[in-house]
Amino acid sequence: MLRLRLLTWDVKDTLLRLRQPVGESYAAEAQAHGVQVQPEALSRSFQEAYGAQSRRFPNYGRGQGLSSQQWWVDVVKQTFRLSGVHEDGVLTLIAEKLYRDFCSAQNWEVLPGAGETLSRCCQRGFRMGVVSNFDNRLENVLSQCNLRHHFEFVLTSEDVGFAKPDRRIFEKALRLGGVLPEQAAHVGDSYTRDYRAARVVGMHSFLLQAAGQGEEPEVPPEHVLPTLTHLLALIEKG
Repeated sequence: MLRLRLLTWDVKDTLLRLRQPVGESYAAEAQAHGVQVQPEALSRSFQEAYGAQSRRFPNYGRGQGLSSQQWWVDVVKQTFRLSGVHEDGVLTLIAEKLYRDFCSAQNWEVLPGAGETLSRCCQRGFRMGVVSNFDNRLENVLSQCNLRHHFEFVLTSEDVGFAKPDRRIFEKALRLGGVLPEQAAHVGDSYTRDYRAARVVGMHSFLLQAAGQGEEPEVPPEHVLPTLTHLLALIEKG
């Protein structure tokens, strides 16, 4: 059995996922403002706008004079512009409403097994924290989805100033937890940002990877979680 004291968790697509594709949420909000755009077009445009904004202003523009709210408002506006909508007044209303909506449980749902697994980990006496490449809305999102009470701390890349796979965000988690790297494990769905990044600092880690997602050759089977409910059994095996 692994001698663990601290478990850290990724959030998006590990504990929470979007209730519907971004394009559908954006199209519904646009329709409420009298603007018709196809969800599929918005999904494609979002990927382009998000990618460009992330390259130009990494980590929500922290340290570059942008608030994360302005960062996201700009992404939403550019998504609609790429889809052929250019009325700036309407775009501002849509973007600001969407920013607020994505701060609530309205657009997020808890992944199957997440709440149960977190509760069981707490009952076993593990200390718990979040390490996520998210903006400062995350505390509120977790509270709205009834998960915040499981965690001693929530570290977002915006607050810390470093995004995974940067080792410094994991090192801060270890300092907050007051544990050595070998006494901690991280759980996430990204091989690069979660599994490998945690191991670089000496932590244990587990990769959430549903069947059929494609396997990472460097991840031993005993480190792969088909679902979150497998976690405690793997910790006990280790």
